[in-house]
Amino acid sequence: MAQDISNIRPRRSCLYMPGSNARAMEKAKNVAADCIILDLEDAVAPEAKQSARDAVCTQVAARPFGHREVVIRTNALDTEWGMNDLMAAVRAGPDAILIPKVTDAQDIAAIDAAMDAAGADDSLALWVMIEMPLAILGIASIAAMARSTRLTAFVMGTNDLAKEMLAVPTPDRAAFHTALSLSVSAARAHGLIAIDGVYNDISDSDGLRAECEQGRIMGFEGKTLIHPAQLKSCNDIFSPSAQDIADARDIIAAFAEPANKGQGVLKVNGRMTEILHLEQARRTVAIAEAIARAE
Repeated sequence: MAQDISNIRPRRSCLYMPGSNARAMEKAKNVAADCIILDLEDAVAPEAKQSARDAVCTQVAARPFGHREVVIRTNALDTEWGMNDLMAAVRAGPDAILIPKVTDAQDIAAIDAAMDAAGADDSLALWVMIEMPLAILGIASIAAMARSTRLTAFVMGTNDLAKEMLAVPTPDRAAFHTALSLSVSAARAHGLIAIDGVYNDISDSDGLRAECEQGRIMGFEGKTLIHPAQLKSCNDIFSPSAQDIADARDIIAAFAEPANKGQGVLKVNGRMTEILHLEQARRTVAIAEAIARAE
């Protein structure tokens, strides 16, 4: 199931910002991130949960983040903070609410019902963390909930997944290849956004670039990040290159030629090009134009 590209927006870089850090939230107003994820979960100590919630929701309600997509990550709904986080986040009105620790399709239905009960309108999207082994085992049924709920995005939680799997993280992420590929495949089957997990070593720019390249090859639209220093590499790698854009425009122009009407296969710039390549070309141009509008 192809994604709708009529209102596509870039999600190359999704930067986590701790909700308990006022300075970080202020900085988020000016960073070169496509998406800001204001975090009430892992980045916030238990004693600071309520004050962080109040601070984040006050900021979001004031709409200070410009063109950036704004997401609030709550605590899991089965924690003592989760439901209050959700209700406050709905009132604040971000672009999306990100829920951690989902395990199955029933979780998605319950979260969607809770959003309804909290007064959410249909424009408020649901993103979920894919970070539990049960979620990987049931990823197709979770993704299928996009057809009947607000679910629009998967965000990989590779740190939690490593912990739950007792896996050893390595530079090639061998332990996570199956989970990452299954999650992207399920997302694509149901028209969902797919965002890769974080890279933990802020000082290792080469390692970050390699992991961004790997994520792009796998099919992710972008990557979650833990520090503004990681933004440039991520934005560069998940952006279509000038050559990509030129090739895409050539494909679109070739299929638009009256002489080629009804043709399923054309030769464009010396390459055999099919209708499926036209669809890819349209998406490439759409995302390039969306990036240009945001810069």
